[in-house]
Amino acid sequence: MKVLKQLFDFYINSSIHVALAVYALSFVTFKKLDLSFDQNLLWFNFYATITGYNFVKYYGLAKWHRRGLASWLKVIQLFSFASFIMLCYYAFKLEFNTLQLILVFGIITFLYAIPFIPKKWYIDTKQNLRGVSGLKVYVIALVWSGVTVVLPIVNSHLLLNEDMVITIFQNFILVVTLMLPFEIRDLSFDSLKLATIPQRIGVRRTKILGLILLLVFYLSEFFKDNLRSDYLIIQMIVCIVIGLFLMFSNQNRNKYYSSFWVEAIPILWMLFMLL
Repeated sequence: MKVLKQLFDFYINSSIHVALAVYALSFVTFKKLDLSFDQNLLWFNFYATITGYNFVKYYGLAKWHRRGLASWLKVIQLFSFASFIMLCYYAFKLEFNTLQLILVFGIITFLYAIPFIPKKWYIDTKQNLRGVSGLKVYVIALVWSGVTVVLPIVNSHLLLNEDMVITIFQNFILVVTLMLPFEIRDLSFDSLKLATIPQRIGVRRTKILGLILLLVFYLSEFFKDNLRSDYLIIQMIVCIVIGLFLMFSNQNRNKYYSSFWVEAIPILWMLFMLL
């Protein structure tokens, strides 16, 4: 059992799970917008997520504790490097316009972790986008919606239409909502200067806001020209599942509640679409 738990923790801590969530949300975009599937882009998103997330999460630890790195962190570093190699492999198979857009999202991810902001804008000692008051959740939602919707559209050589714009808006809202259980969980640990949504409006209002966002996320589907009843039913189920996880989230939930179960919801959505 101990070995299984270690493997499961590695699965979570090495960002494989969140990478599968990004893969799944990208897959859903291909299905919803009826785009031609591009496995190269899907796998690029998967490996780019592992590389980007691990860079953001472990940059500080690796920078300041090089000599005393724990063995698990060294393994994650090696795994991240291997993922970066795979990222490059699949990047060479993508369209040039797609690569240009990827560069933009890569720069945002880089600035999310690397200190660069004037001291008067940042909190505590963190001069990066992650430390700007109230910005964290929106930066993550922007990158996720861009990677999971805009990249597939650009790589397919298509011009934006109304359905695509709505889908970008929906994914942005979806990711913000999925982040709320994380922000509620971390309420006791986050610096007050981060100004997270629960810190600003409280847990109860955060949950109400999340339910409103889910309603907007679902109802906006009806503004699309291409509507499918089976997709509407699946999207309703996904909204109900997210809503339940949001309503039952609190500061005392174990670490897997958000980092595994909440992040598994896009994967569940993909499985529903496959079925």
